Amino acid sequence: MKALYTVDDIPNSMNWEQKFILKKMIYLKYIGSRHTSTDNIIKGSPKSERDKLKKALKYLIKENYILTKPTSYGLQISINPKRINEILEIIRNKVE
Repeated sequence: MKALYTVDDIPNSMNWEQKFILKKMIYLKYIGSRHTSTDNIIKGSPKSERDKLKKALKYLIKENYILTKPTSYGLQISINPKRINEILEIIRNKVE
């Protein structure tokens, strides 16, 4: 089976905000069909950093690391299970 990505495909520009979101979602196991509100992911971070985290979340959604699910009670998010190995590799790398 061929790998879906190579080490060269992993973005080097992941900042700490993006890694914070991915780590928290992996730790809480929001992968695939288990989802949470976007507000819940930002909780627990310093209030001064929340705007940066919201921008990082939008970037991760745009790059398809995080899937969205519109519901009647607001936008819900979860990690894309097809990219879980790539996400784990990104988290293991240090912030540059």
